[in-house]
Amino acid sequence: MSEFGLDGKTAVITGAGSGIGRAIALKFAQNHAVIRILDVNQNEAERVAKEIVSAGGSATAHQCDVTRQARVVSTFQEVAKQSRIDILVNNAGVSHIGTVETTSEADFDRVVSVNVKGYYNCIYASIPEMKAHGAGVILNLASIAGSAGLADRFAYSTSKGAVIAMTYSVARDYLAYNIRCNCISPARVHTPFVDGYLRKNYPDREKEMFHKLSAAQPIGRMGEPEEVASLALFLCSGAAAFITGVDYPIDGGFMNLHG
Repeated sequence: MSEFGLDGKTAVITGAGSGIGRAIALKFAQNHAVIRILDVNQNEAERVAKEIVSAGGSATAHQCDVTRQARVVSTFQEVAKQSRIDILVNNAGVSHIGTVETTSEADFDRVVSVNVKGYYNCIYASIPEMKAHGAGVILNLASIAGSAGLADRFAYSTSKGAVIAMTYSVARDYLAYNIRCNCISPARVHTPFVDGYLRKNYPDREKEMFHKLSAAQPIGRMGEPEEVASLALFLCSGAAAFITGVDYPIDGGFMNLHG
């Protein structure tokens, strides 16, 4: 068993059908965790589960809309019947571009419902199981948008700031139960979302805008999903047993070296 091994642990990862969530699921599986993929898109969830199983790992796919508490609770109960829940990675999220003036009420509600309520629902559903076993790890995917002033990211920044505060609160409340809670705040990461954004908004300037977005990080490039997954693996492993209530930036120097 390696220092970062997750042998015998079951990890529930939301939004693991693509992007950072998929990378975390694959990384955890490579380190011997049993993976439970929760995603609103059943086909994508099943595709990643098959990817893990075909590589010799263990994974199951579960269709779940994290904004619906009853559905989340029943899904976690279903998962708990298969194996105890040791790790929760809250990753499912949506983005939005706009200032407060250009953000409609419907858009604001959608972002908060997925990015804040969705995280709450999954923590709410997993905490009783973790308390019963006297141990657990919760990792929330936040963003540098929750701490830095980013232009045209009003709703998204609001939601990620809430995730950081939520992380501190849960970490404090469950110290006595040996449940750790941390969050990761990435800067821009090269995911299918980024490619889709560029195709939609800059159809004739995709390459130019990709380089421009990459250069916004002082290190000169976007992060890769696998790099976020490596940090997630560390924080969910026994090697991080002394770490709780921390927001970890993984940002190519953005927060401290920008400007």
